[in-house]
Amino acid sequence: MRRVVCPGSFDPVTYGHIDIIGRAAKQYDEVVAAVLNNVNKRGLFSVPEKLDMLEEGTAEFDNVRISEFDGLLVDFCRENGIETIVRSLRSVSDFDYELQIAQMNYRLSGVETVFMTANPQYSFLSSSLVREIAQHRGDVSSLVTPYVQGRLREKYAKRDSEGAQG
Repeated sequence: MRRVVCPGSFDPVTYGHIDIIGRAAKQYDEVVAAVLNNVNKRGLFSVPEKLDMLEEGTAEFDNVRISEFDGLLVDFCRENGIETIVRSLRSVSDFDYELQIAQMNYRLSGVETVFMTANPQYSFLSSSLVREIAQHRGDVSSLVTPYVQGRLREKYAKRDSEGAQG
């Protein structure tokens, strides 16, 4: 079985993430979309919320499994019998950064990294950009699923109401 991992923070999951995961699902027997539980970084959404949004966004793909990890990605790969990491490249600057990580992962464990270029429709898209637009009540309907859009609205409405009370 050819199994790969698509790792990320997915804070929140975007159509760009879903596109890469879906394209990987056409190429491999199983794709594990793995959410990094980074204890050093506080995201907008908790890991369980991210897992929920990923489940919803990838439900159409029968061979996609959702998981979480902390620590080194190569350890997660070793523990799950995964020999390949799939990463998306949006720009040349992404490549410079991702190449260093790919080479280190290979050195540490022999795990290969496969790069997929972002669909031009999503090449500008990032989770941080989506958060910023949503925070200011901008329209993110073409960037995330309706479910994620609703979760963003809820999250920022809650923050707004807590800020008004404080």
